[in-house]
Amino acid sequence: MLDTLATYPLIIIFSVTIIISYFFNLYAKKSGIPAVLMLIGLGVIIHYGLLLFGWESLDLARPLEVLGVIGLILIVLEAALDLKLKKEKISLIINSFLAALLGLGGTAYLAALVLNYMMGVEVLSALLYTIPLSILSSAIILPSIDEFEEEKREFMIYESTFSDIIGIISFYSVLAMVGPDTNESVYVEVFTNLVLTVIFSVIISYVLIYILQNIKGHVKLFLLIAILLLLYAVGGMFHLPSLIIILIFGIILNNYKIFFKGRLMKLLDKERVEEVLGDFKIITAESAFIVRTFFFIIFGWSVYLSSLFNFEVIGIGLLILAIIYLVRVIVLFLFNGRDIVPQLFLAPRGLITILLFFAIPEDVGIGAEFQGVLLFIILVSCLIMSWSLVRQKKKLANEMIDDENEEFLNEREQ
Repeated sequence: MLDTLATYPLIIIFSVTIIISYFFNLYAKKSGIPAVLMLIGLGVIIHYGLLLFGWESLDLARPLEVLGVIGLILIVLEAALDLKLKKEKISLIINSFLAALLGLGGTAYLAALVLNYMMGVEVLSALLYTIPLSILSSAIILPSIDEFEEEKREFMIYESTFSDIIGIISFYSVLAMVGPDTNESVYVEVFTNLVLTVIFSVIISYVLIYILQNIKGHVKLFLLIAILLLLYAVGGMFHLPSLIIILIFGIILNNYKIFFKGRLMKLLDKERVEEVLGDFKIITAESAFIVRTFFFIIFGWSVYLSSLFNFEVIGIGLLILAIIYLVRVIVLFLFNGRDIVPQLFLAPRGLITILLFFAIPEDVGIGAEFQGVLLFIILVSCLIMSWSLVRQKKKLANEMIDDENEEFLNEREQ
């Protein structure tokens, strides 16, 4: 279909899509409805609109996978560049890490037991499906919590970021363990690869930051992104957890004053590094916005709503959603006490969930019908989040009106 379009119409479609996504983001901040839902909805409308006019369905699996991988790298990099390591934040960072770890682990394991009981899938294989469904989407959460109290907002930023990272590492670790040849040596190999990747990531991060500050010209930032993409791809070909490279590089760059001390600090030009860091954050955020836009539209374009109209899909989806929010209640209560609203309902699933789902090998797969469960959980979790944010905005608006009325009455009494 796209082959029949001329150059100018394609440019117009590309430009209009980005403009629409920008206004979706603006509306999302005002209304509380995640922009992701609107993008998926736009993709669904395009899909069924084209079918209505007689266009054939396209195989979008490959562009979806490529966009997903690039988006995944940019999201983890963007999240790492937001992680500021400070002494006064140590307690918050530890609590949010434990909350993400327990929340993801508890949800994934209990949901795997559900699949084991209802579909007869081995627990280890079921984890390949339930780990992605247990990951909080920082790509959806982070733009939606600007109006939260500072403590709650920071906790959600760290928790969702750690959830992304822990989920991805856990998924690929389990993927390496699943198979007929699984034995103790596989577990040792996974652990060894993890340790070696961390060591390599630290070394390459120091080298890249040192080189980056000395590069002259205006193309160094995309050059750096290209190098990180290359490192990720090469690591992926050798089945290494190469996303750790992206994570560690982002953390070291954003906290270079902690990692470059003593003689190492003399190697850096602080002004140059600060300049590069500021520009790199902007480039990463802008690039992630573009990739997310087209990823979720293509995802909406590729889904069939008919997969939702199945009692088994709805039943399994509701059970997993119940587990998600039950585990979340317990975890938030442990680390936040009774003040767990509205963050309790902010548990959307998004890009990373979709991408990891498509990374599951066919020989381990439960079946294509599970795509309906994936779509059901993504849509319902985003709708629950929308309801909570809209409710929160109304509450804040009413509190503001009450404060203004009280201030007005006090002025009149004076």
